[in-house]
Order: sequence, then C-alpha cells, then structure tokens
Amino acid sequence: MTKTVLVGVDFGQLEFDLSMEELSQLAESSGAIPVSVVTCKRKSPDARTYLGSGKAIEIRELVEFHEAELVIFNHALAPAQQRNLEDVFGVRVLDRTGLILDIFALRAQSHEGKLQVELVQLQHLATRLIKGALYVERQQGGIGLRGPGEKQLELDRRLIGEKVKMLKAKLAKLSRQRQTQRKQRNRSGTFSVSIVGYTNAGKSTLFNALTHGNVYAANQLFATLDTTTRKVYLGEGCSIALSDTVGFIRELPHGLVEAFKATLEHTAEADLLLHVVDASSPARHTQMEEVARILKEIGADQVPQCVIWNKSDLCQREPEVSLNLCGTMQSISVSARFGLGLDLLRGALHEVASQHYQKPPEDAPVSEPWESEQASSSADNH
Repeated sequence: MTKTVLVGVDFGQLEFDLSMEELSQLAESSGAIPVSVVTCKRKSPDARTYLGSGKAIEIRELVEFHEAELVIFNHALAPAQQRNLEDVFGVRVLDRTGLILDIFALRAQSHEGKLQVELVQLQHLATRLIKGALYVERQQGGIGLRGPGEKQLELDRRLIGEKVKMLKAKLAKLSRQRQTQRKQRNRSGTFSVSIVGYTNAGKSTLFNALTHGNVYAANQLFATLDTTTRKVYLGEGCSIALSDTVGFIRELPHGLVEAFKATLEHTAEADLLLHVVDASSPARHTQMEEVARILKEIGADQVPQCVIWNKSDLCQREPEVSLNLCGTMQSISVSARFGLGLDLLRGALHEVASQHYQKPPEDAPVSEPWESEQASSSADNH
C-alpha cells in the first residue's frame, strides 16, 4: 500500500467534487492510501507545473510531512509537466491516464487483456521518454563496443516501436479468431445482448444474477476487464447470448478505447444493449453521457438500448418496467444485488428476443454455455 497525495485543479467544471471522489476510488483500487487531498482553482493550467509553483511547494511540504511516496493528479499531464513536478516533489507523479492504465494492468487476467494493456502502456511510455538521453556507450571503443553508436532515446523508441508492432500483430490474430467464433454463433440465430455501463454500476452483479454465474464482481472500479459470454434460457424455447463487458469512465484514455475496440466489437454487433446505470449515484446523468460518447466511438451508438436503473434499493425505487410511446421497453428498475425486478427484466428480454428470434438450422451444432471469449483465445495461444 502506497501513501499518496491526491491533487485536483478546479477550472470551473461541473461535478468537480464528484470527480475527486472518483479519483480517490481509482487510487484505492490501485492499492494506494490517500493521506491528503489538495485542490485549488485556476482559470487555466500552468505550462510548467500545471498548478503553479506556489501550490507545488505546498504539496511538496505535504509529501514530506506524510512521508508520501506518490502524487496523483486528477488530470492528464504533459510529459514535461510530470517531470517538472517530480523534480519539485522528490517522488513519483502519476496523472489520471497513468493511474487508469495501472489499474487495467493490475486487473487484466486473460492473455488478450494483458496484451491490450501492455500495448497502451508502451504507447503512453513512448511519449514520456526524456529528451537528451545519454549515448549508448559504444563510441568509446573496446571489444564488442565499436560501432556508430545510438542515442539511448532513439534506441528506446526503436525497441518500443518493435514491441508495439508485435503486440498489434498478436491482437489482430486474436481478433480474427474471435470473429470466426462470432460468425459460428450468428449462424445459430441466437439473440445477442451486451451489458454496458459506467464502471461500478453493477454490470457483473447483474450478469451473475441472470446467468447464475460467478464472474468476479466487487464494489470497486474496473472489477471486470475481460468479456464473458453466457447462454441464458428464458423459457418457451427462447434463449439469448448475454455478454458482460468492461466498464467505462470519464476521461478514459483514447488509447485504451482503441486497444479494447477488438474486444468490444461484439457490442456494436449486438441485437440489444442493457445500459446499466447506478440509480443511486448523483452523477448518473453525466455517467450516462460518458457511456453514450464511448459507445459512439466504438460504433455501437445505433444498437437498440434499454436502460437498467440498478441499485434501486439504495434510492427507494420500486422495480418497474417503463415503456416509450410506441410501447417498446425503455427502462427497468432493478436491484441486481438482491434480485429485485429481475423477473421483470427476464420477462422483458423474453418478449423482445421472441420477436427477433430465429430458430437455428437443423444441421447447426447444439450450443453449450459459452466461456469467456478471451479465455478461449488465451487457450489457443498457450
């Protein structure tokens, strides 16, 4: 556990306090212990230290007083700003992007998930290589040391570039394998449903409740990174393919979205999205907007959605199904933790799936409960 000072600069944005609470949750999810929280107001970031030299000195004194080992900023820092701050504080500095990457690296379990995170980490590292690095000691002569020489910075960038190229090739191969798996499933005509939503909204808890599964679920950010798909029988010969996916968060690094696009491809190809929302969160509407933005980025914004107002027990909300003017299911209030309203959800899913369900051809193989797509990809690669 690492003693950490959290820093946030208020530029007049809405829900600043909620954003800082989220940063604290992110820090704790990574194994940090926040010992102090520092906030200040500015009209714009300082070019050198982001928050100004006076505030930087104040934070250095807090770091020394608490014997902190890390300072985490609730913002994306430029490489030069991060280095300047480390010089002032005398300890490591991490920005919001680096913190999210660290949590992803901690939680990734499947072979593909680890490759995806490593790819983004290397791309992030490449932007933070220190300019003016020392030459590799090849110009001083000696056996095995003769040669034209190469700057350490250039060497590091070349090695990172080669590793990035290799990782992209591996991920492309896994993506092709997954596309083949999906094509086989699509031939069966099974109705496909993906669970999406903000991190810690209760997606995995809902998934386990509907599938009687044991996917890891916890009250922490990014508890789930690997996509898992199960077949759910809804009665009267009707079944669906239900998938649990990685949660989204505000200011999710673009590189992470790009890296996980292959994993999230099936979300864009689903017949229905269950958008799980923490009904008890005061930031629920902002969170819904963030999810909508990322769904658009991965090409899933045109897939029909049903909003699942989860954790209704925390806000005294009765389980119910809401329909739009056309009589189509629009939202459902549930409590996945206590199983409240799940019968309404299963009934609504049965009704929607029945309208689109296509019986598989007679020569199609019988589908068994599906394991995690990434887990199967991992097995193919070992």
